[in-house]
Amino acid sequence: MDEPEFDDPIELPIDGVLDLHTFSPRDVKELLPAYFEECLARDITQVRVIHGKGTGALREFVHAQLRKIPMVKSFQLAGESGGGWGATIVELKRG
Repeated sequence: MDEPEFDDPIELPIDGVLDLHTFSPRDVKELLPAYFEECLARDITQVRVIHGKGTGALREFVHAQLRKIPMVKSFQLAGESGGGWGATIVELKRG
């Protein structure tokens, strides 16, 4: 029986919502800017990054990465209707 391939790229819908639950935390550093670039290419300037509530470690890591990404204009925790402290709303800079 063949083993499944786990190194195959995952096709993500580029719709302004990035759910990190399906990714390994080690992939987040590269994933965020790549996803944001694809969003900007589609004229999507607001992205909801779902990191979950948990212990807050992933949220803190995501926020630390967002501070380093030049195309990020601003970010804040989502309101209660958008996931509360389990998600972050990111505003991207055009061009």
